Amino acid sequence: MDALILIVEDEQDILELMEYHLAKEGFETIGFLNTKKVLEALEEENIDLILMDRNLPGAEGSEFVEMLRKKGIQTPVIFVSAKQKEDEIEEGFERGGDDYITKPFSMKELVLRVRAVLRRTKKLSMEGAIVYRDISMNLASRTVMIEGKSVELTKLEFDLLHTLIANQNIVLDRDYLLEHVWGADEIYQERTVNVAINRLKEKIDPDKTKDYIKTVRGVGYTLC
Repeated sequence: MDALILIVEDEQDILELMEYHLAKEGFETIGFLNTKKVLEALEEENIDLILMDRNLPGAEGSEFVEMLRKKGIQTPVIFVSAKQKEDEIEEGFERGGDDYITKPFSMKELVLRVRAVLRRTKKLSMEGAIVYRDISMNLASRTVMIEGKSVELTKLEFDLLHTLIANQNIVLDRDYLLEHVWGADEIYQERTVNVAINRLKEKIDPDKTKDYIKTVRGVGYTLC
């Protein structure tokens, strides 16, 4: 898998070790000891993935990634950090991380995580836009257009609509949707799906004239 990976790690020996093992697996790398030239590199190079430390000179890694996200830069990020408390890991994801590896880590784990994130994100960008009737979903930018007009959806609503379109002509029961959209967390219940479906309907069909989503009583939902 050809990919260009940008690494930000303030310890030279760890940086060189990461570069060596990733190069051995066929990846190209660009390494930095701080974030000073990262934005410039992202603008000039076609970076596929960022490996970001958090304890960096002059900048905290997750705050830097949060800044990138606010600028609209959606390059996937794996945090590689000694910050390993549950709330610190959660903070990393909330600020825009796609995965999180805690130090110390094995190089084998690093390579496996890199491959997994690249598989997921490259598949997303290759799929591009999917269309259903007059709905167009751009999976890379996570935007939705209906009759050429932009419709604002939450992340959950976007994922729910994507799952329905990807499985059109199939009736999806609530358990399937809970597992594939919500992650089957025990705190969610079937009525959670009902509420989300109703909110989605209001956004994509406010006039109730298109009937995109059909309720199959006692089973679940499908696209009409």
